[in-house]
Amino acid sequence: MGEWTVAVDGVAWENKFGYVWNSMFSPDGKNIAVAVQQDMTYGMALNDVPWEKTFTNMTNPTISPDGTRTAAAVQVEDFSEAEIQKFQAGAYSAAVDGNPWDTKFVNVWKMAISPDGQKLAAEVRLNLYDYTIAVNGTPWDQTFGCVWEPVFHPTSHSVAAPVRKDGKWFVAQDGRIIWNRPFVQIWNLTFSPDGSNLAAIVASKYGKWTIAVDGQPWPVAFNEMVSDAVFSPDSKKIAAVAKKDARWFVAVGGVVWKNAFDMVWKPVFSPDSNYVAVKFEQNGKYGIAINDHLWDGQCDQIWDPVFSSAGDQMLLRTLKDGTYSRHVLSVTDMLR
Repeated sequence: MGEWTVAVDGVAWENKFGYVWNSMFSPDGKNIAVAVQQDMTYGMALNDVPWEKTFTNMTNPTISPDGTRTAAAVQVEDFSEAEIQKFQAGAYSAAVDGNPWDTKFVNVWKMAISPDGQKLAAEVRLNLYDYTIAVNGTPWDQTFGCVWEPVFHPTSHSVAAPVRKDGKWFVAQDGRIIWNRPFVQIWNLTFSPDGSNLAAIVASKYGKWTIAVDGQPWPVAFNEMVSDAVFSPDSKKIAAVAKKDARWFVAVGGVVWKNAFDMVWKPVFSPDSNYVAVKFEQNGKYGIAINDHLWDGQCDQIWDPVFSSAGDQMLLRTLKDGTYSRHVLSVTDMLR
């Protein structure tokens, strides 16, 4: 009857909705969450179980790292376009598993759930001028001119976020500025797996993009963009892709690979952290580069590389001349 649902391996969920979008998966693939609309109200569903409460507006649907909890920014007070006072008094909050915080804000944006699923942190706007981070509905004591998306420390579960103060961007943790060096912009905070390092994409000057680790920028910068920063499993290295003068590069620990590409995708570290591999496009063909060496196979399409658990082999899936192939290759041989 024109309703939407989710099908997993061809089997549809029992619950049906007016619309379903934004599928999210837990890292182990066992849990699936989606945003849903039913009778013009909005909520989420996790593994075919929808929120009991729905809302007139919902944005930024989020799933916890273990895939057992969901959250989103929701509208908890109704107001019309002309009711400015109601808007300024606070009409938005965050809902966890469909249960909204008691605290209301002028706006609520991107959020994160702690690794243990017990805390939710979100960007919030307290009034027309003051912004901060709220954790489980309680705002930081300090306010700022703007904030960006919060992240949780992987072990202590403290919260860090980029914050704007006096026209510059810093990094704050639990409300206290921990990167004293200012930047023109800070994006995409990323903790290392063991929590010992904190990295971000930063602009040291206008139009000069790089990576900063614990507040210290790389010695190299790029004039177009930096993206897809990834820590190694041992937390000692970070790799990213960058664009300069219409060409794409890979940089690891501030050292730029010699090879440049028409396009390059997110870096993949081997489990032992010794190798970095990327999918790239060059002259209309696709290939794999590993530690700045180009695999000699050029394909019509190729998927992201997958390392073996020992890190000594790589699985590649390719399409060439109409034939799909799977290759299991020795990393040592690929580097020759």
